[in-house]
Amino acid sequence: MGRTRTAITSILFAAASVSALADAQVQEDAAAERAAETESRMTNEERTNLTLGLMAMEFAGVKSPEGSIPGAGYVPGVPRLGVPALRETDASLGVTWIGGARGDGATALPSGTAQGSTWNPELIELGGQTIGAEARLKGFNVLLAGGINLMREPRNGRTFEYLGEDPWHSAILGAAAVKGIQSQNVISTMKHFAINPQETGRHFMNVKIDGASLRESDLLAFEIAIERAEPGALMCAYNRTNGPLSCGSKFLLTDVLRDDWGYKGFVMSDWGAVEALDFALAGLDQQSGAQLDEDLFFGEPLLEAASSDPRYRERLGEMVRNILHAIYAVGIGDAVPEKTDEEAPNGGEVALKVAQEGIVLLRNEGGALPLSPDIGSIAVIGGHADAGTPSGGGSSRVMGDDGPSIAIPFLRDGGSGFAALFDRMYHGSAPLDAIREMAKDARVTFRDGRYPSEAALAAAQADVAIVFATQYQTEGFDVPDLSLPGGQDALIAAVAAANPNTIVVLETGGPVVMPWLDDVAGVVEAWYAGARGGEAIADILFGKVNPSGHLPITFPASLDQLPRPQLDGAETVEPGFLGRGEPGQTLEADYTIEGSDIGYRWFARKGEAALFPFGHGLSYTSFEHGKLALAHGDDGITARFEMRNTGERTGADVAQLYLISGPEGPKQRLVGFAKQALEPGETAAVDLTLDPRLLGEWEEGGWHVASGEYRFALGHSAEALGAVQSLGLPEIRLDASGHPVVKN
Repeated sequence: MGRTRTAITSILFAAASVSALADAQVQEDAAAERAAETESRMTNEERTNLTLGLMAMEFAGVKSPEGSIPGAGYVPGVPRLGVPALRETDASLGVTWIGGARGDGATALPSGTAQGSTWNPELIELGGQTIGAEARLKGFNVLLAGGINLMREPRNGRTFEYLGEDPWHSAILGAAAVKGIQSQNVISTMKHFAINPQETGRHFMNVKIDGASLRESDLLAFEIAIERAEPGALMCAYNRTNGPLSCGSKFLLTDVLRDDWGYKGFVMSDWGAVEALDFALAGLDQQSGAQLDEDLFFGEPLLEAASSDPRYRERLGEMVRNILHAIYAVGIGDAVPEKTDEEAPNGGEVALKVAQEGIVLLRNEGGALPLSPDIGSIAVIGGHADAGTPSGGGSSRVMGDDGPSIAIPFLRDGGSGFAALFDRMYHGSAPLDAIREMAKDARVTFRDGRYPSEAALAAAQADVAIVFATQYQTEGFDVPDLSLPGGQDALIAAVAAANPNTIVVLETGGPVVMPWLDDVAGVVEAWYAGARGGEAIADILFGKVNPSGHLPITFPASLDQLPRPQLDGAETVEPGFLGRGEPGQTLEADYTIEGSDIGYRWFARKGEAALFPFGHGLSYTSFEHGKLALAHGDDGITARFEMRNTGERTGADVAQLYLISGPEGPKQRLVGFAKQALEPGETAAVDLTLDPRLLGEWEEGGWHVASGEYRFALGHSAEALGAVQSLGLPEIRLDASGHPVVKN
């Protein structure tokens, strides 16, 4: 008889205590009061200095600002008032490499998709603490992290930076990362507000989407994440949203962010995203990477405008108070941070743990995995598995102190002077070495995969063939389709024909199609596995660690299943990192097609079966979920159920609760989840409190949950659902900030 764990309430859904809310309000009031007092003592020149961020790296003859550290940006402080300079560095995966310009490295966490696959906010918060501490010890006090954008377009070159396609999932994990960073007295951004769907034409594409769909998807992810983590800063996106550029959108930056949500921090632009001075009047607080814009708009032009125009004078004061509020609320200190020799936390162990929990076992026919350490022979093929694991490219790239194990030039027409920063680089944790360590007595051969016939011969002579297949993603460039590049699909097919006991290890930034799927025994999605990725992959393959990752994004069977089978702009926009296009060029992206039904919601709406659905992930043990109990009362809308390990190995399960339909018909939405490690035979009780916004619809001015019957189901993925349970709800109305509307 298995033992039962006492009931747990997931930290994701527990209501904050009254005392905690009171303490937070006291801190909030103190930060606001201090910001107002400091701003009142500043000159207009000091004010504008705080609103202008400069690049903190040398390029194209531009010198780094005095006092900066090689990184993303620098904003001078006000020493006489104790206001620290802001030293900014990318990004969500760690302190960025920038070509080794600082002479040091940092912990490279696995990619955002890998982090999203953990479904473990506590672990992601620990990752945030790690990279926040490293940023602080390197002299930075702003980390350009917190990628919350939903994965609307799986061909997006920055898919690997983000967490998933669902608003609740991305908000919970994104908030955890930001909380971890800011616990180290380092300001974290959330980005890119509010939709950053693709890199093709990223500076001029216009996203068209109706207001309700926007509120119920991309904006909802930001809204919930901001509520939970209170990021010091938001970074607005490059593209246009329903006309205006995001960094000059009054609707996004003032109407939604300030008036509806009451956000207290500051809004910085993405680097080179400001086109005019009046972006300040729309709600932008800080121009960042200003040398990339046509003018330093928030420098001398803003100073002159504030001296002659009351609108700019009043707005400048608000901008500065917002920036100061973040400085004081996060507690980055009154002195410019200095690089120290203090030992950083053991980031490698954290990166290893994230990689282990983020790897997803997609297919395991006949129990092909885990491999036995006593196996006789192994053929390891492709993917530079002898050298390391791949990193994504762009501003988020992180490398260790020794730099990349290999770097392959990123040669592509239409690039810019920045192209060399986006070479294909690999971390030095080689899967081949880790496999040999696991199977010490096995005959392990390696073939690089250039010649399928050579690889097939090696596979035919081995007990198992492990093919490593890679897909490179980088900021600035989308992938044209979801195939594996460089003939890797043909390589896998040849190896599988020679040895049906073939395991494919995918190292990709996002989904790929798999024409060879039925011919292989196993598929492991390892993503970009970070600093200790090779070890983590071997741990999963040999069962040292039981896989517990679940997909944060739908893997389509073909491009025809997507709302847009062809990437917007693929035929008209020349790829390039800056993405500015030709003079006068336009690009429209119609997101009214799917509206708020991103990913698995779209598949449910169309009745399509995915290649691998959102939430899918196998284990070396088995789990079952008990009966779902739903209730509505003083504690809100609650769900209770049990999770049980019915297998013979310790493992972790991710229970996913989905809304299936409401009074007005079918609509599938993830409304809760819990990850729980369980020993064989162990049972754990789980209590969830559901956010009404996930059940309702946006109506002008607020949220509406219609009265009637709501149907829910627990599942192991969006397509593997259990018995449906119903709950009757009264009408619920919430205002634009998510608070209940009290009826008179």
